[in-house]
This record gives sequence, structure tokens and C-alpha cells, in this order.
Amino acid sequence: MSCGDPHDTDCREVLAEVYFYLDLESTDERRDLIRHHLDECSPCLREYGIEQEVKALVARCCGGETAPSELKSRLRSKLADLVFEQETHEFLAE
Repeated sequence: MSCGDPHDTDCREVLAEVYFYLDLESTDERRDLIRHHLDECSPCLREYGIEQEVKALVARCCGGETAPSELKSRLRSKLADLVFEQETHEFLAE
């Protein structure tokens, strides 16, 4: 699926990674791919702008609070497990 003209990268794929892109947690290759897509897709760029505003609002409301690095590591590990479980579940459903 694409928002209007066809793109090399699916819009759903780009929008699913917007927070990783905003948090600088994606690889350089993925950042380049997302940046290129946003440059040519105005609907996705608008969505990116909304997500950017939400992130800024959360940052303002939470002040300078940051999560301990141990918590971030544990969350990343748990999220990776969930993604693996979801992919495995989807594979088994086919």
C-alpha cells in the first residue's frame, strides 16, 4: 500500500518505524530509506509531523526524567521477544 504515487517502500512499513526514526534507534540504512520516503510522500510526512509533535509533548510533560539504562535494556529484550513471538505466530497461522 502507498499513499498516492507508488513508492519503493510501503507507507505502512515507514509509519510503523516512525518512532524508531524519531528516537534515532534505527540503522543508518533504515533512516536513509525512511527519510527518502518522507521526502516524496506528503501523507506520511504529515503523519511523521504528528508523531513528532506527540513525542515533543510527552518530553515536555515528563521533563528531564529518563529511564535507567538497565530498564531500557530489559524493555528492548522483552520487545524483541514479543516481535519474535508475533512473527512466529503469523508464520504458523499461514
